[in-house]
Amino acid sequence: MERKLTAIICGDVYGYSRLMGAAEEATLRTLKAYRQIVDTQIERHHGRFVNSVGDSILAEFASVIDAVNCAVAIQRRLKVENADLSETHRMEFRFGVNLGDVMVDADQIYGDGVNVAARLESLATPGGICISRTVHENIRSKLPLTFEDLGDQMVKNIAEPVRTFRVLLDAPDATVGVEAPAPASSTKNRIALTGVAVIALAALAYIAVTRRSSAPNLPTPLASTTHVIRSIAVLPLDNYSGDPKEEYFADGMTEELTTDLAKISALRVISRGSAMRFKGTQRPPTPEIAKTLNVDAVVEGSVLRSGDKVRITAQLIDALADKHLWAESFERDSRDVLAMQDEVAAAIAKQINVALTPSEHAQLTSAPTVNPAAHDAYLRGRYFYYRLDYESSKKALGYFQQAITIDPNFALSYTGLADTYSWVDDLYASPADVMPPAQLAAEKALQLDDSLAEAHTSQGYVKMLYGNDFASAESQFRRAIDLRPSNADAHFMYGWVLSFDGRFDEGIAENKQAMALDPLSALIPIIGSLPYIFQGKYDAARTLVQQGLDLDPTADFAHWQLGVIDLEEEKFGPAIVELEKAKAAEGVPYVEGWLDYAFAASGDRTRALALIKELDEVSTRRYVSPFIPALIYLALGDKDRALTGFEKAYEVRSQWPVLLKCDKIFDPLRSEPRFIALMHKLNF
Repeated sequence: MERKLTAIICGDVYGYSRLMGAAEEATLRTLKAYRQIVDTQIERHHGRFVNSVGDSILAEFASVIDAVNCAVAIQRRLKVENADLSETHRMEFRFGVNLGDVMVDADQIYGDGVNVAARLESLATPGGICISRTVHENIRSKLPLTFEDLGDQMVKNIAEPVRTFRVLLDAPDATVGVEAPAPASSTKNRIALTGVAVIALAALAYIAVTRRSSAPNLPTPLASTTHVIRSIAVLPLDNYSGDPKEEYFADGMTEELTTDLAKISALRVISRGSAMRFKGTQRPPTPEIAKTLNVDAVVEGSVLRSGDKVRITAQLIDALADKHLWAESFERDSRDVLAMQDEVAAAIAKQINVALTPSEHAQLTSAPTVNPAAHDAYLRGRYFYYRLDYESSKKALGYFQQAITIDPNFALSYTGLADTYSWVDDLYASPADVMPPAQLAAEKALQLDDSLAEAHTSQGYVKMLYGNDFASAESQFRRAIDLRPSNADAHFMYGWVLSFDGRFDEGIAENKQAMALDPLSALIPIIGSLPYIFQGKYDAARTLVQQGLDLDPTADFAHWQLGVIDLEEEKFGPAIVELEKAKAAEGVPYVEGWLDYAFAASGDRTRALALIKELDEVSTRRYVSPFIPALIYLALGDKDRALTGFEKAYEVRSQWPVLLKCDKIFDPLRSEPRFIALMHKLNF
């Protein structure tokens, strides 16, 4: 590969997302006009436009003097243009200029020379220019400019400090870049043009970019590592569309890339949930993120969707050394977006010398084409599903149904449908209403694609909750793990099945595996306390719940679990305190039911009976499992009403009766013939 020394300009628009959010069409018109100014100045100063993504610019120059002159001329010209715009609509670029060694492949340039220019750009103020020491040394006595020495700057993913200088454009002796004003018919008229659809503008901009950079973006090894990489996290991909409403798409691409990497058995891949905790611009340093997630490397990058094209730019970072190891851009038609995700995952595996098994190779080379509209609806559905509240779940169901209507053969949409129905089950809706469609959706997903780990996970969850078919659930979760070894959800739910089956040590081992794959999840350690509770190991259970609460202080259901542990130990006063915290925060019937149980078990029958009436009133407005009042009657010593309630819970296929098998709270009923018969019905 050819190498050369060149001067590089990197630029972007400061606050571009804010501008797009405030006035999308006007911003695109301004960007198009300003880009014409930028392109003209690059050509006038003998530069070569290299590439652009969204609002970004990359150009190279044989002369460092030409590069700086170009950057100054652009900023001065744009300052004039911005003077006629309100402050909230002004578009200000930032530029970084570096002189460095780059690798050349077709029309593209790569390497630390480009990376340093990009970091200098991020240090520049809006409307400003930052340059490196090498640039400063080459131009300080040759151009009538004034500079401010900013000293050594530690910048992201560059090992050594970068000596940085700011170009003072308003200094009285700075005459570089001054040019005759453009004819009156140029920029002002271009900005004022009407009658052109915003989509057409975006398409034209995209075509211009792709035509000028039509050569494929090939992988760039930027550094080497001396240690083996066998654990990795995909950090949230940046949304480069300029439209905040496209966040769901970037999040979906992050999840799908994570899913593809998780198919590789030689890698431990951190789950989407933990990685998404680092979404946003204020990320900690990469080594700190890696330490938190316990990984050797991280993947960063961006997503740009324009028309029917999708581009992902990915870079692999050695987390211990905080050095780039590799970077590559991938671009496909939106129908081939799943194949592109596979391609990115395979490229990463190759870079870190991970050998794929024949099965894994087949999985990463056999992605089907998708209907773009169906895939888009699916990603929107997942975006709302992960919010985990009832209103968002209803939106998620709508999007998954929309995806199925568009393409009845898109298997992933059925897994989304099954997962959402399962989540609202017994919490906001009767199992009799939501679990049959969940089961049908999971079965349909498997019919369409038996190699889909998500489909086996969905089916296992349905079998466990709705059918109490633990053998089938275990088989489904094991298959999901075989297909995607770094599948935190499957490990977690498999651990749940094993624990309720009395195989506590195996269940605990699966929960530990899930926690390693999703280390920032509060849910896994909190619910993972169950096998310890069932064994009477309350201190260990309490430690796990507290771990979850430390990870997420807003995880109010932790107080419910702490209250349950206190109930198991017959510490009714502390249990009431914890359960009242959970009730105040969550306001769901199952929490109130356990609180009522605590009052009844502590001897406060009056309060318990009053709360039963309150639950009866709540049940006229929303679903309440028959298991909940039955639990309170058990604490009141009314075995007949308790058994009647538990039998009704079985009839509607409530998930709560699974507790009857292992929890010592139900020991007073174990010799009752009705209870024994119920246990047989439950396959216990």
